[in-house]
Amino acid sequence: MAEAGTTAPVHVQTVEGFGTVTLRPVAPDADAPLVHAWVNEERARFWGMNGTTVEQVRDIYAHLDSLTTHHGFMVELDGEPVGLFQTYEPEADRVSECYEVEEGDIGVHLFVAPGAAPRPGFTGGLLTALIDFALTRGSRIVAEPDAANEKAIARVARAGFTLGPEVVLPEVDLPEVFIPEKKARLVFYTRG
Repeated sequence: MAEAGTTAPVHVQTVEGFGTVTLRPVAPDADAPLVHAWVNEERARFWGMNGTTVEQVRDIYAHLDSLTTHHGFMVELDGEPVGLFQTYEPEADRVSECYEVEEGDIGVHLFVAPGAAPRPGFTGGLLTALIDFALTRGSRIVAEPDAANEKAIARVARAGFTLGPEVVLPEVDLPEVFIPEKKARLVFYTRG
C-alpha cells in the first residue's frame, strides 16, 4: 500500500483485449473536481454523494485518506480516469452489523465513471483487475450494492459473485461524515 497522501500506483494490470488498469490513491485536492462531477450526476445516486459540493467531496476523501481501514483509489484505463474503487476492512465498517465477518474478508465499493461512449465488456474488464487487486488484500471480497441497483447486482453476479441476503446498513453520523441508512444486497466473491 502506498503511504497516505501519495498518489503512486498501487496496482497496474494489463487485461488482454481491454487495456492497462491502474489504481492509485485518490488525491483529495487534485481529484475532487472530477469526482464531484461524476458523483453529482443522476446515474450516481446509488453512490450517495448527489448534492455535494467540491469541498465536501474533497473533505470526504481527505477523511478516507486519514483512515487505516478504508482506502479510496482512482481507477485509470490506459492513463484515463474511469472510476473509483474503495477497499475497507468489514470489521471496521457498518456492514459488520449485518453479517458475520470472516477472517480474510475485504470490502469493496466500485463506481464506474460516466463515459462518452459505453463499450461492451467495459465493466467486466475493470472487474478483472479490481478483483485481482482486492484479493491481494483478503481472501474473500464482500460488497453491498444498493438493493435497488439491479444493474450493479446483475453485473457482479455475472462476474462470479455469490448473492447474499438483503440487509439494512445502519446510518453513520460522525463529525467527519454522515452516511444514511441503506437497504443493500450483500454479495461475496472467493476465487474458485
